[in-house]
This record gives sequence, structure tokens and C-alpha cells, in this order.
Amino acid sequence: MAVKRSVRLECNVCHEINYLTFKNSKKHPEKLELNKFCNRCRKSNPHKETKKK
Repeated sequence: MAVKRSVRLECNVCHEINYLTFKNSKKHPEKLELNKFCNRCRKSNPHKETKKK
């Protein structure tokens, strides 16, 4: 059975957590990195998966 896990995406520039999404941990164990729009920076920046605190 697929293991869906919620992940938080953090901006690499300003380090603000902007997005929550899901990923399949079994198929993709590496950290997720997507190019998303950051409201704080006001431009598209790479966002990387972070740990849950």
C-alpha cells in the first residue's frame, strides 16, 4: 500500500514555509524540491522539503 506523507515546502531564499503537499515516501525517498512562488520574496524561488517541528 502507498505511504502518503504530508511535507512542508520552505523557500530557499527567505526560509519561510509557504506550501503543504503530499508525497509517496516509498517511491521517492529523496527530498522534494519544486520551483514555487514565494509571497514574501514576490518571485518564483526553489522550495525544498523540511522537517516537521
